[in-house]
Order: sequence, then C-alpha cells, then structure tokens
Amino acid sequence: MNATPRTVLVTGAARGIGAGIAEVLASRGFTIVIADVNAEQAAETADRLGDGHTGIALNVSDRAAVDRAIDEIAEREGGLYGVVNNAGINRDAMLHKMTDEQWHQVLDVDLSGVFYVSRAAARRFRDAGRGRIVNISSASWEGNIGQANYAAAKAGVLGLTFTLAKELARSQVTANAICPGYIETDMTRALPEQIHEAQMAKIPLGRIGTPQDVGGAVAYFLGDDASYITGQVLEVGGGYQI
Repeated sequence: MNATPRTVLVTGAARGIGAGIAEVLASRGFTIVIADVNAEQAAETADRLGDGHTGIALNVSDRAAVDRAIDEIAEREGGLYGVVNNAGINRDAMLHKMTDEQWHQVLDVDLSGVFYVSRAAARRFRDAGRGRIVNISSASWEGNIGQANYAAAKAGVLGLTFTLAKELARSQVTANAICPGYIETDMTRALPEQIHEAQMAKIPLGRIGTPQDVGGAVAYFLGDDASYITGQVLEVGGGYQI
C-alpha cells in the first residue's frame, strides 16, 4: 500500500484533537487535508504542518459540500487513501431543557456528518479497491448527564462503523473507531477545577490525555500494521473506561 497516494482527509482538524491527529499523521508521512468550518484556522494549521498539506473550508453536515470536497481532493491529489471523521460539536443541556435545535445540530454534525463523509469516500475507495476510515467517537457514547444528543450521536458512530466494516470489507476497505477519554483541549481547559479533578480521579494512568495520544491511535489504524483489522473500537483514555 506504500506505493499508493497517502492523502488523508481529517475533518474538524483546525484545532484541538483534530489538529493533534493531523500533526501526528503528517509526521508519519501522510499528506493531510485539513477540513474545518473555519477556513482561516484550517489553512493556518496546514501551514504549520509544512509543504504539501492543505486546509479547506467544509461543513460536514452539508451533504453536497462533502461530495464536492471528496471529489476535488481525490482529483487534485491523485487519489484518497483515508478519512478521519473527527468533526464534532457539543450543545449540552439536560433532557427536559434540550431544544429540538440543540438535538438536531449535534446529530447533523456528529453523526450525519460522519455518514456523509464516509459515503462519499467509500465510493472512491470501492473503485480503488482499498481505503481506510477512522471514526472518532467518545467515551460519552455510554451516556452522560446533559449530553443526550452527544451520547446518541457518538453511540450511532459506533453502529455506523461496524456496518461500514461489514459492507466495505470485500473492497479491502477498513473501518474502525476510536473513543477518546478525557483529553486536554480548549474545552477541557475551561472546565471548573472541581470537574477537572473529578475527571482526573477516574483515570488509572493519572494524567490527562493529549490530542497526540489520539493521533497515535489513528496513525495505527491508517498504517500497514492494521491492514487486517476492521470493525474495531479502541479506547484512548488512560484506563478511563475500565
């Protein structure tokens, strides 16, 4: 597989976990296309990665935009090796206070967006007879207070991943998922100290995770050593879910 183009699309990669994933993949020799709703930040992150990497504006909840982006990337880069579905948003609220808008906003990005990108990429992968899909779920898929929308979407990502693995295996396309635990990002850094301490107490390894920790797991699923692995879920949380 090393002889084929190793262009990988990473969604929601302008900052946070996505940027960490992109950083690790670039260091492993992959050519990265950073997709994000913030075009300026996407371009800046791509520039930090060095020559050959690009940033594009993309709202993954826009089906037509996703289809165009996948086609343009594949044509420009001479193929598409893999996609990492990382884009996601939070609109937290207790169930009795959650609005229809908050529910649909999260489902549209965190679940439908994964479907749109995977479907568009799968069309290319099937024709090529190879491809890798890595979906970023969350430890919250098991349920979390105030996150009915987010938990439902992230659980849905796992079901979608298993289905993709079964449907696409005959085309030598793998689909796997990663469930990050408590990871250091702008969002977690802004949490009140008591919440931070409570989360840290759940981690047997005793440290908060980094976006690069998640990136290493993604790189594994995209690498040659994982060519015979599909339909799997890898938890990256320092033992958070033990």
